[in-house]
Amino acid sequence: MLKIGDKVPNFKGIDQNENIVSYQDFKGKKLVVFFYPKASTPGCTAEACDLRDNENALKAKGYHLIGISADPVAKQKKFADKNELPFPLLADEDHTILNAFGVWGPKKFMGREFDGIHRTTFIIDENGIITDVIEKVKTKEHAKQILEK
Repeated sequence: MLKIGDKVPNFKGIDQNENIVSYQDFKGKKLVVFFYPKASTPGCTAEACDLRDNENALKAKGYHLIGISADPVAKQKKFADKNELPFPLLADEDHTILNAFGVWGPKKFMGREFDGIHRTTFIIDENGIITDVIEKVKTKEHAKQILEK
């Protein structure tokens, strides 16, 4: 997994509106990249809606938001439309971005072990350097966690 002080990889993906979104679009800007396990599940919905509800406070601090999961574009679109999410949600079905950030790997849930996305958020400065990594995401208070950094 990438850590504080690492340079952000030059990622690129397709968002819920079938637009190509890349790190280059945000070069010179502060960026929050949040990885979530699965669109439209309770925890991911709580997290995305908390970020949506606090978008103005995040923007006031200069942050732009990008969400990323392995869900297909159509599922990202449904998730974004249903919850009125104003930021890009990238569909990383082949795990290229997930692997570049190091958030895909073994997980345990209810006694089962499987590969999946580790819910993680990376805060990136204007120079493309990771200034913080949030691994213990509080889905209902995630914006607060970011703003307190």
